[in-house]
Amino acid sequence: MNGPNVMHSSGSIDISPLAMVGAGTLTIDLAAVRSNYRGLCQAAAGAAVAGVVKADAYGLGAARIAQVLYQEGCRTFFVAQLMEALSLRDGLPGDAELFVLNGVQPELEAECAERRITPVLNSRPQFAAWRALAHRLGRRLPAALQADTGMSRLGLPPEELEAIAADATAFEGLDFTLFMSHLACADEPDNAANAMQLANFRALSALLPAARRSLANSAGIMLGPDFRFDLVRPGIALYGGAPIPGRPNPMKPVATVEAPVAQIRTVPPGAGIGYGFSRHATGRMRLATIPVGYADGWHRASSNRGSAWFEGHALPFAGRVSMDSIILDATAVPALAPGDRVELVGPHRTLDAVAADAGTISYEILTSLGMRFTRVYRDETGKGAVA
Repeated sequence: MNGPNVMHSSGSIDISPLAMVGAGTLTIDLAAVRSNYRGLCQAAAGAAVAGVVKADAYGLGAARIAQVLYQEGCRTFFVAQLMEALSLRDGLPGDAELFVLNGVQPELEAECAERRITPVLNSRPQFAAWRALAHRLGRRLPAALQADTGMSRLGLPPEELEAIAADATAFEGLDFTLFMSHLACADEPDNAANAMQLANFRALSALLPAARRSLANSAGIMLGPDFRFDLVRPGIALYGGAPIPGRPNPMKPVATVEAPVAQIRTVPPGAGIGYGFSRHATGRMRLATIPVGYADGWHRASSNRGSAWFEGHALPFAGRVSMDSIILDATAVPALAPGDRVELVGPHRTLDAVAADAGTISYEILTSLGMRFTRVYRDETGKGAVA
């Protein structure tokens, strides 16, 4: 807990100075998460919509996000690691399904079964071990299988899946609940790999007993009804990222990042700015320093490329992003003063624009945001609480 706060009936938030001693504030709009989930349910057109809450819900707080999604009707959740599922299990009602995408280590299988967590089985040895555990426990265990349809990452290759399908006893003791794969190029709608993976998924699915089918991630939902099957698995779209880069973003922004100005100074023409003097003042410049750096997830690749905003005015990054600070060119904004808060992600600088500054994707920006940001959650009424 970073410190107390006072919530006014108007919805504004007063956060104590103790809560503000870090790099800045990351505000998470839970109403926007709800709206995005509802919009994805409409886009999925009849397919169930799961919640991908791995990596602490992309850095925004899986415990809070999962509860909000459950309230909106979500009953299926995906994480990457068993530890993530264990941290969520007690906070979700018993009818919530938790799937671990990366599977589970052999010595932890019993823990999975005891805590009602389903590993996504990605190989024949994993499948055999899970079935053997069901036999030892004397009860049926839910089974999720992932096929590698062309991404060469996780999942059973076709020959291993075919061998399982050819065994009439393969699913004894198991409740085969989900068959899935993952699209490699869904964010490139015209890429021929999408049709190839779809065809492979259909062919492999036809070999197996009836179960829910799931192929589409956030971008895959937008590829059309052929890709949606029974269950879709959005991640970045829930958190406000554009499902398909370069196209209009139908999702509401969830994260806002602000930081306080720590210092302002004026430097003469020719002054070196930041590490390595990668920038020099071309004239008399007014510089503002904020306490955010690459230790807080602000990528060094955005040096001399990114910007902050204040009252509708851009404050370009001047020089390299340091570990704990960024220098801003405030020459054109004389009203900016120490203690003022500047926008790093928000209405003037979208998550995807910040990612473009750093030559990366919105996923990496969100999941990189460090723990020195004070996290503030806003609810439907605009009220909030410090986490």
